[in-house]
Amino acid sequence: MDTIIENCKLINKIGNFYVGIKNGKIAKISKIPFEGGKKIDINGKLLLPGFIDPHVHFRDPGLTQKEDFKTGSESAANGGFTTVIDMPNTIPKTNTHKVLKEKIAIADKKSIVNYELQAGWNTLEEMEKMISLNPISFKIFMDLENDETLEGIFEDLGTLKKTTSYNGLVAVHCENKAIIKKEISRLKQKEENIPIDYSYARPAKAEDESVKQAIELASANNLNLHICHLSSKKSLNLAKSNNVSYEFTPHHLLLDNSTYNTYGTMIKTNPPLREAKDKINISDIDENTIIGTDHAPHTLEDKNQGVWSSSPGIPGLETVVSLLLTQVNKGNLDLKLIPKILSKNAAKVYNLKNKGSISIGKDADFTVIDLKKEGKFNIENFKTKAKYSPFDGQEYTGEAVMTIKNGKTIMNKL
Repeated sequence: MDTIIENCKLINKIGNFYVGIKNGKIAKISKIPFEGGKKIDINGKLLLPGFIDPHVHFRDPGLTQKEDFKTGSESAANGGFTTVIDMPNTIPKTNTHKVLKEKIAIADKKSIVNYELQAGWNTLEEMEKMISLNPISFKIFMDLENDETLEGIFEDLGTLKKTTSYNGLVAVHCENKAIIKKEISRLKQKEENIPIDYSYARPAKAEDESVKQAIELASANNLNLHICHLSSKKSLNLAKSNNVSYEFTPHHLLLDNSTYNTYGTMIKTNPPLREAKDKINISDIDENTIIGTDHAPHTLEDKNQGVWSSSPGIPGLETVVSLLLTQVNKGNLDLKLIPKILSKNAAKVYNLKNKGSISIGKDADFTVIDLKKEGKFNIENFKTKAKYSPFDGQEYTGEAVMTIKNGKTIMNKL
């Protein structure tokens, strides 16, 4: 063995375990101690499969004043994540073979965690070229397109699936452009706009209509649909009834739109925080849920440009694990769900075959959890460039204390 992780607690297992790592893979799991490698003693802490965040914006290239692959990946490791999936809305967009290849080179050089890249849609010819670089999926921002364009995009992706090695997975940002345009126009007629108006400008109805449309278009073109940052209860019911995968963000789970009255445009995000009557809650997390932070950092200047011009996005990589473990400690969330919602389910949807569980032959990616460690979020100690969070100063119980990627420790607070 290269490394042996000693005195591990495993979920659903009794007693201490010893996990051997060889060449970056899990080579042995035993209740009996064994010799033959560097030892990492985690003293009875929980060893979980390395956490996967399927939704991050590392802003690299083009917007690196907000974040880059170095600070973003350090933020991921600090929060307990071993793998991230980065979004294509950089400058330039990651929607050509040339830009995708350049972005891979950037990530290879800077990232301290495993990464995958989503590609943006383009002409069928350009998407065929991108397939040779193995983007993990294609991302569609439905709030930026009209119905006719969306139909063409889904049709092209259906063709791409038939003619190339593309697996047919499409991730969607679901908000309806026409509804949003109408509501913004109505709200701008007010004498003065306040931050909470933004949540009414992009109402739950806009998400619900868009989810319905995405399900229909994906089905018609034989595509596998994944709904990003699902925030509406009605949309959740639509996703479940159509057997579609989805992810929740920590801010949509734990906050509602009344938070605008405290934090103003700092908590502006797309989709916005929902009214309490429409939103998803911790109780909606189940065996099939995926947690995606939608880590979307901006500068403080970006976030202070008024109701309509402030940039939408909240950083989440360094708060989400402790937020969820606090819910576990409060009895609101089953501990057994944590490895599923933070690792196993994302690995399944995104076909990361060597990740998502602790078993022989899998990648040696681990997150070590101290379920009882207490603390208080302090944005000054975070690795992200974003110096704001609605959870800054909040107390928590439970923390990721070590992150191990391919058998190598990349974060250690033990």
